[in-house]
Amino acid sequence: MSFFPVSHRTGPSVRRILVVDDHSLLSDGIRSLLSSVPTYLVVGEVGDGLQVYQACQQLLPDVVVLDLGLPGMDGIDVIRQLKRRWPALIVVVLTADAAEYRARDALAAGAQAYVLKKSPRQTLLAALHLALAGKAFLDPALDAGQVAGPQGTAGQTRLTTRERQVLKLIAEGLRNRDIAESLTITIKTVETHRLNLMRKLDAHNAVALADWASRLGIH
Repeated sequence: MSFFPVSHRTGPSVRRILVVDDHSLLSDGIRSLLSSVPTYLVVGEVGDGLQVYQACQQLLPDVVVLDLGLPGMDGIDVIRQLKRRWPALIVVVLTADAAEYRARDALAAGAQAYVLKKSPRQTLLAALHLALAGKAFLDPALDAGQVAGPQGTAGQTRLTTRERQVLKLIAEGLRNRDIAESLTITIKTVETHRLNLMRKLDAHNAVALADWASRLGIH
């Protein structure tokens, strides 16, 4: 977690931005891009989902540019947490995840914009401009109809990133101990994720969970 010194950029027109991404090279690039806009001030960078709330408490950003695939806490859960505490906070998702159901979940959780990392720089700037104007933005590379449509297969929109990781390893036949070692988490945490998966997917054994992994395209 990095906080930046007070800048000469001040005034009511300056928007304070917190960048959340666990890849420092990407964070640096985002910071450089946003710093090119005179009315944007990047006040900090965070690389862990569990640190975002604390950073917002200390930095009071107007905007959070947020990746979804974060260690510690899934990005969708981070959005919900932030919007419960700061309803007026603007959240712009910047992610490599091009699945329409993830965009739908992010927007439903309270994000104002959903941008893909593979898109041109101007796409992020356009998303920020519209979000600050109170308008929603969806990356043009995504199918707006699918994003706006009804929720898909049961469980598809409800699994966190960690649950999807655990489900993938269960489908590969790994035991709880092996999964814990692979993901560097405790066996108890794996057991909790397994129980949550069984509840969410209405699956009663490992075979049923593996079947769900195949149906959801988790390989």
